Amino acid sequence: MKGYYKMPQATFDTIDAAGWLHSGDLACRDEDGNYRITGRLKDMIIRGGENIYPKEIEEFIYTHPQTKDVQVIGVPDKKYGEEIMACIILKEPGSVTVEEMTAYIKASMARHKVPKYISFVDSFPMNAAGKILKYKMREDAARELGLVGDGADTAGPGK
Repeated sequence: MKGYYKMPQATFDTIDAAGWLHSGDLACRDEDGNYRITGRLKDMIIRGGENIYPKEIEEFIYTHPQTKDVQVIGVPDKKYGEEIMACIILKEPGSVTVEEMTAYIKASMARHKVPKYISFVDSFPMNAAGKILKYKMREDAARELGLVGDGADTAGPGK
């Protein structure tokens, strides 16, 4: 690809001097040389200088028998820059408490990957194509938790 049509800044931001396209996807390469997309760089949470991949936490929370869907986002934090928040849709609303879910996660995940905030929701904001709008979730969560202007960019890394 030579670049974006009539969008020189977008081309400059995406294609480096050597001609490599930087898609923003995170991937793992297997022993056969195949790549598997594992997440998005924009979605990465940077907590106290440590990179935390929401997908890893989401995949674990999916193992809870009452989890229907989950999205993990970064929200502003004065001390660490960002903190982890899990927004969970339960199969049966009210079937799990925040304390129970936190204990479930703490029992199997590293301490720094346990969400500081857990919210049980009915749905996630989506665009017309059905893509979940994580930036909107971050903005809403920061406002609801009273974290707006808390020393971190509510848009998260890469925004």
